[in-house]
Amino acid sequence: MAKSYPSDQAIWELSRELGLDPCPVHFESVPAPVLYEFAAYLIPGRMSHWSYGKAYHLMKTRYDYGLNKLYEMVVNTNPAYAFLLDSNSELENTFVRAHVMGHVDFFQHNMAFSHTPPDMIEVVTRHAERVRQYEFQFGRDQVEAFLDAVLSLEEHVSWPTPPIHLPARAKPAPLSPAERQWVEELGHPPLGPGESRIHQIHPRQAPEDDLLKFIMQESRHLDDWQRDIVAMVRDEMVYFWPQIRTKIMNEGWASYWHVAIMRQLPLDDQDYLDFARLHSQVTAPVMYHVNPYALGYAIFSDIERRYGREALFLARTVDDDVSFVRNYLTEEIARDLHLLVYGPDQDHIVVKTRDFEEVRQKLVNELVHGGIPVIEVDDGDFNRRGELYLIHRHEGVDLDLPYAERTLHYVYQLWGRPVHLETVANRKKLILTYDGKTDSKVVL
Repeated sequence: MAKSYPSDQAIWELSRELGLDPCPVHFESVPAPVLYEFAAYLIPGRMSHWSYGKAYHLMKTRYDYGLNKLYEMVVNTNPAYAFLLDSNSELENTFVRAHVMGHVDFFQHNMAFSHTPPDMIEVVTRHAERVRQYEFQFGRDQVEAFLDAVLSLEEHVSWPTPPIHLPARAKPAPLSPAERQWVEELGHPPLGPGESRIHQIHPRQAPEDDLLKFIMQESRHLDDWQRDIVAMVRDEMVYFWPQIRTKIMNEGWASYWHVAIMRQLPLDDQDYLDFARLHSQVTAPVMYHVNPYALGYAIFSDIERRYGREALFLARTVDDDVSFVRNYLTEEIARDLHLLVYGPDQDHIVVKTRDFEEVRQKLVNELVHGGIPVIEVDDGDFNRRGELYLIHRHEGVDLDLPYAERTLHYVYQLWGRPVHLETVANRKKLILTYDGKTDSKVVL
């Protein structure tokens, strides 16, 4: 007699009974080439670029040689879309559906995702169509070369934040005919009682950390179609940023709930053994890296054990990876997962420390801003010659200088004038410059 497994709808309803609140989910089984293509592009329908093809061949080759396997891919939309590998067994698909319910609930309720558009597949599809039109109009090589430059800076956008609603200001009283004449002749209305014409010095505004937005708005070198491409890349990266900020939490939450859901199903002994094998594969240690599934699952399990189910859902809602690890990683979890700090020592990789405080601080430092350097625009008219002056907000980790110098070439391509980057390397402040012809470096 063939085994029966719960349907998509049954898994969805069970997840709600257990306390989750996922939006509707559409499941679709696809062959490996399709699933890995979607994973390389991160979302179906996205604009074409060679870097996505490179990512596809890397992931697909690892799959072909048995080094890696994607069971699913879930897209943060409403309704959500989940693509399952068509070679999965029925048990594997049940396990994957339970895992997806955790992801979708997380997308719906974590604060970092509160501004993501629910129709992002349609958005990126429209973007791809516009890029194809530009390729037809201006040539594929020119458009792809421009995309090379924009995508080199794609992570340098601001996180979406809730809008600030300021109280409405009262409308000024209309000017009298005499006052209008005064404005026309002198350029400003007459002074009122107690007013002064002395120039007010305003404090310098904070540096702009949304590099793509600044270039899109301020570069005098870009045509309209190029500004449109910058805007499209920026919009897509703003959509993906919450996933960068919450990788450990997101995978940990999904892993916690696939265990909770699977334990509620009437599986036989063999299915439970197979499920235990699947779970152990997902949460297995990874050499030289932290497994986000394992770390997130361990922390969420510990939160429920110590503080209860209500604290579990609160952490899911208000934290990102930085606060999650800083607030909830314990010495016991670090010991159980064999977390340590390692590094080079001459021509060897050695363990630097197993001290819990140092391990936690090292991990938090790597998670700040998704591990991506923060580059701020300090001056868009440096030297009063339209040059761009950037500052690396150094947070203890030096830039890869050859990589930074190559990236400045792309910034120059977008800005059209010499670009400068101030940073710190080996505890010395230096300025990298590219003027369109040569690279230079000045140590301050």
